[in-house]
Amino acid sequence: MADLLIRNALLVATVDDQRRELPGGWVAITGNLIEAVGSAADEAPAADQTINAGGCLVTPGLVNSHHHMYQNLTRAYPGMTDKPLFGWLQSLYPLWRAIDEDAVFASAFVGLAELALSGCTTSTDHLYLHPKGAGDLLGAEIAAAQEIGMRFHPTRGSMSLSVKDGGLPPDDVVSDDDEILAASEAAVLRHHDRSHGAMVRIALAPCSPFSVTEELMVRSGELARQLDVRLHTHFAENAEDDAYSLEKFGCRPMEYLERTGWCTDRTWVAHCVMPNHDEIHRLGAAGIGVAHCPSSNLILASGISPIVPMRAAGVKVGIGVDGSSSADSASMWMEARQAMLLAKLRDGAHAGTARMALEMATLGGAGCLGREGEIGVLAPGAVADVAIWRLQGPAFAGALADPVEAWLRCGPVSAWHTIVNGRFVVRDGELVHPDIHRALRNHAEHAARIQQL
Repeated sequence: MADLLIRNALLVATVDDQRRELPGGWVAITGNLIEAVGSAADEAPAADQTINAGGCLVTPGLVNSHHHMYQNLTRAYPGMTDKPLFGWLQSLYPLWRAIDEDAVFASAFVGLAELALSGCTTSTDHLYLHPKGAGDLLGAEIAAAQEIGMRFHPTRGSMSLSVKDGGLPPDDVVSDDDEILAASEAAVLRHHDRSHGAMVRIALAPCSPFSVTEELMVRSGELARQLDVRLHTHFAENAEDDAYSLEKFGCRPMEYLERTGWCTDRTWVAHCVMPNHDEIHRLGAAGIGVAHCPSSNLILASGISPIVPMRAAGVKVGIGVDGSSSADSASMWMEARQAMLLAKLRDGAHAGTARMALEMATLGGAGCLGREGEIGVLAPGAVADVAIWRLQGPAFAGALADPVEAWLRCGPVSAWHTIVNGRFVVRDGELVHPDIHRALRNHAEHAARIQQL
């Protein structure tokens, strides 16, 4: 007997190897794993608990492949969206230097709650800002993920070049290379879980070419290989990024990635807006993942990432909501829709479909995080991470022919149920955790302090 049966779905989109779509489908969950999936023609097992998914699309839980959760403490900050990347960062660093353990816990709790409401079950976070004396920030956001019940892949980010060294951040938020590497190794040893169905895994994530030394990039790559963990950084984000690389390193970002030892299938990069044709194929040949962040790229006028050519070249393209001071809304549904629309705009109306976006938001994210076949799919043996979407009401009136296209082209829609590791995090459209209102009050206090209001 299964623990939980999701039955009578309008459609179950498994996103499995055969891309099966099961009308009248069901998903059986036992413990924290998917036991079986089937269509209306297949006999479903008995279960202790049953959810009627009539009128609903059932998908794998969505996977967020890039975020900066602390930035929701300065969400929609005035005057920031009229500056491209470098000016935007330099304007906000003086505010962000005030984060501490309590603020990071609050921002992670709220950020993960927001993601869960958008059908996300697994998220990474690129926490690269560690002000001196701020405390154990990585531990604080892991604690928030454990309390809310989300699957979490935080990265131990870092910055080692301050303004005095030719970088962008203030002196008091950077560390030296040896200190960063020691903290990175300690984070992996303390938190990284290698087991199937792990709820917490750690990656190493020097922030960007313009905020760390080349030596730190090289040594972080060596440490990741030694510890067998993944690597993450910002890459080819906009024209400023390209120009900086040419001026400082005498090469384009792709060559810099190669010469520092990062051109490997343990690497996934954020944004990747500016690769040329040859570089796209080098990324694909190396098995690198890309976190596509469409709203952030639009708000900061960075450009449109060539996701269609990258996917064709074998790049593992996932979707990231990016930080809530640039994208401002952390909705995986919205980012998937933006990805679909931008693909149409850049590469033709035929190029961007809802199924492409669903694959990116599930399988692509799993590929970025090195967890193909485990997350981002509804198949026996995969983790029990499921999103259930109600396709009912005025917004979906007339959308009868194709539930997957209806899901992303109509709406907006939030998840009706979000199940992580076999447990409800969102139920009937509401967060299950009882303390969300207290968490929001705490968050507001930290945001006011950091914004100096």
